[in-house]
Amino acid sequence: MKLVYVFDAYCGWSHGFTATLREITTRHPDLPVEVVSGGLFTGGRRVPIREFGYVQGANAQIAEQTGAEFGEAYERLIADGSFVMDSEAAARGVAALRQVAPDRAAELATALQHAFYVDGRSLSEAATYRTVAQAAGLDADAVVAAFEAPEAQTAARADFRRAAQHGVSSFPTLLAIDDEHIVPLALGHATADEVDRRLANLN
Repeated sequence: MKLVYVFDAYCGWSHGFTATLREITTRHPDLPVEVVSGGLFTGGRRVPIREFGYVQGANAQIAEQTGAEFGEAYERLIADGSFVMDSEAAARGVAALRQVAPDRAAELATALQHAFYVDGRSLSEAATYRTVAQAAGLDADAVVAAFEAPEAQTAARADFRRAAQHGVSSFPTLLAIDDEHIVPLALGHATADEVDRRLANLN
């Protein structure tokens, strides 16, 4: 069995799931975790953040329920309102990090969310991936090259298709997958204990 974490780097609830994901991967080091990007802000939804009037209210709810941190630099992005969240660019970055360090995909996905939601960094800029890679002790040049390569766009779109094939339309979703079954373990907010109970029921 493996875990498949379907998230969007620009999804606040995915950011709120960070602590749970870290705890689950710590408790179950034997379970491989694959990370798949969803396409929350693509096409007509790639618009200035001010057009999503619910963001600040949602963030307050996320912080209250999960304890997730939203940094001052990110709050300045919200206040300015002109920033455009582009999930395809973020998915290219996830694919680049995953290519260079496949066994650390879950850790690096949460690092990307920290870069945006705490440090206020754009996930469309190569410099962000250089910073994340350096902090993680990875080959930053290799990560940036992978992010900028045409194959990254192909990988991003393949992720979107895979999320759809798994029936995932909201993020985050944590799935347990074996040869015969796909079982949702968490949709949106869930604690590590809740996920553990669901995992135990599968055995």
